[in-house]
Amino acid sequence: MLLCNVGNTNANFFDDGKISSMDIANFMSYVPKEKVYIINVNESVKDKISSNSNFIDLEPYFELECDYVGLGVDRIANCYAISDGAIVDAGSAITIDIMYQGVHLGGTILPGLSFLQKAYSSISPRLNVGLNTQISLDSFPQNTLNAVSYGTILPIVLIVEYMSKGKKIFFTGGDGEFFIKFFDKAIYDKTASFRGMLKIIKEKGL
Repeated sequence: MLLCNVGNTNANFFDDGKISSMDIANFMSYVPKEKVYIINVNESVKDKISSNSNFIDLEPYFELECDYVGLGVDRIANCYAISDGAIVDAGSAITIDIMYQGVHLGGTILPGLSFLQKAYSSISPRLNVGLNTQISLDSFPQNTLNAVSYGTILPIVLIVEYMSKGKKIFFTGGDGEFFIKFFDKAIYDKTASFRGMLKIIKEKGL
């Protein structure tokens, strides 16, 4: 069974436990030879998916107890897999969703790390210094690289801590593994959305 999660920059595939990825440009020329169960948040590929019967769009099948209007299907799939805890999907954007006993309590959206680095660069070339991935948040920065890194990472960490309120934190997404070192109760689950997809496929007999 082949699953696909299409995001803003990449299409990620899950095939018998193995994860692979292709960028959106390559996905536009991708022609499936078998059924592909898919979720998609990228408007530019919507017509491609709807025009090929081998793509099985799972979005209409999800049912999540939730008051949030406009919750993306990628976030819904994550929440479908994790019924209790804070779910942080750290990709081109960072989403935080809070689940309690299968109910979605709310969530927020932050700019991703790559966007924040570009934002600093747009302010001044002197701030185009990259990111110190080994930075300690326990001491004040003493140079520009660490100052930019501190200003990028710490606000995200504080928001996650505030929203999670002691719940277990589940990180997913391309930058998810990077963030877990800043938290005591955090795990990296790169298959969360795929587990949610498998769950709905089984429940609906698709």
